Amino acid sequence: MSPNVSSTPSRHSFWERWRRRIRYIYLKFIRLRGHPKELARGLAAGVFAGMFPLFGLQTIIGVAIALRIRGNPFMAAGGTWVSNPLTYLPIFAFNYQVGAWILGRSGAQPFTNLESIESWLETGADVTVTLMLGSFAMGLIFGLLSYLIGLPLIRRVNRRYRKLRHPEP
Repeated sequence: MSPNVSSTPSRHSFWERWRRRIRYIYLKFIRLRGHPKELARGLAAGVFAGMFPLFGLQTIIGVAIALRIRGNPFMAAGGTWVSNPLTYLPIFAFNYQVGAWILGRSGAQPFTNLESIESWLETGADVTVTLMLGSFAMGLIFGLLSYLIGLPLIRRVNRRYRKLRHPEP
């Protein structure tokens, strides 16, 4: 082995791999086939499903909703990544607060009396209902927003892609 060649990958190659991976995902996104409304419906379905704390099921739910509303299942799968390991805590804490507000409760109320197993079970049910209600409400809001914002962006990206593929003479 020559003295100039290192057996460990350089920092440059790490960032180069990430740059290439991100570009690949971007190009796959741009080349998605389908009507812009279909793509936007898929995105909205994924964002809606991504607002629920159902780890491992978000993608399945998003794709199922997308298929039901004639949306793009690949966009739905991507849209579920609105919640990811970096955003779980803030999203679900906010969704819980929204659910508590809808139910007219204090956000900290269920955690005050945890002295018996029955109170733990009751608290778990209260927290679940509150979180799911808040997740549903925020899923509707952010799903609708992602459709309204995504549709013009998708149309713009499609126009750019068509110009690149078929330049005017």
